[in-house]
Amino acid sequence: MQVIDILNEAKKPLFTFELVPPLKGGDVQTLLESVRTLSEFDPAYINVTNHQQEVVYVEREDGLLERRTVHKRPGTVALSALIQYTFQIPVVAHLICGGMDADQLEDALVELNFLGIENILALRGDPPNGVKRFVPVKGGYDHSSDLVTQIARLNEGIYLDEQLQNAQKTHFCTGVAGYPEKHGEAPNLTYDIQMLKKKVDSGAQYIVTQMFFDNSVYYRFVDACRKEGINVPIIPGIKPIGSKRDLATIPQTFHVDFPDELVSLLNGATKLAEIREIGEYWCIKQAKDLLAHDVPGVHFYTLGKADRVAKIVREVF
Repeated sequence: MQVIDILNEAKKPLFTFELVPPLKGGDVQTLLESVRTLSEFDPAYINVTNHQQEVVYVEREDGLLERRTVHKRPGTVALSALIQYTFQIPVVAHLICGGMDADQLEDALVELNFLGIENILALRGDPPNGVKRFVPVKGGYDHSSDLVTQIARLNEGIYLDEQLQNAQKTHFCTGVAGYPEKHGEAPNLTYDIQMLKKKVDSGAQYIVTQMFFDNSVYYRFVDACRKEGINVPIIPGIKPIGSKRDLATIPQTFHVDFPDELVSLLNGATKLAEIREIGEYWCIKQAKDLLAHDVPGVHFYTLGKADRVAKIVREVF
């Protein structure tokens, strides 16, 4: 079932969550156990993230460093199918422009279509670790709106090879990311929302937001989107704080701010258990307030912490 249909037919706000594929050589059973833990709460759908290749430097026997390209978290397509058919829950497969050209993206979409994965979250993707600026591969895309357009064309039966005869139409539902505090590379929020409008005009049917810790930021973002003519569902994405280190890494990595009250609470904590308790308290507080404001649903970034999200969802839903 497509996400947009699930959203349109929902009688109450939806619970959804996101999973990260294990590192190469990791255990898929751990990920499946996370799904089992959270399936108790009847998730409307599950997202599976995608990660491009990274450049690493390995020391050779002669002492020199050798540059290698590695794919540390493969398996998005396989995991999407495994989860959807094991648990009978719709899966949203993330697809990123980073590291793939248009033909490779089309091939991935063909595979997903053959597997019956109807839902895609179209993303540009972040630059690899150690790289400050996103650079597409040759024949790739600078912006996720281009990927949204490609998916929309496939839904019309238009493939990159114009010589194809009687090409089959796909039936993808496409979601995109929104940034309540603007994308880190955008000059300002107004411009960022205009770029988001371009994604919607290209065929995106719903938006899921980057994490935030101040709900007023989300409400202002939705208002600004509506004024810009963006009328698709905008689903808030949140996560519980897991360590005091998050105070430094999350703002740096995701370009989001922490409210003064949350910073004060975390700075006053001395034990990891106390910090996690504060993170859960704040996430519960956010989720309850969001539900009180009739959001389409609440999307949780689990980052492998299914037990903590289960605790929050049990309290909220």
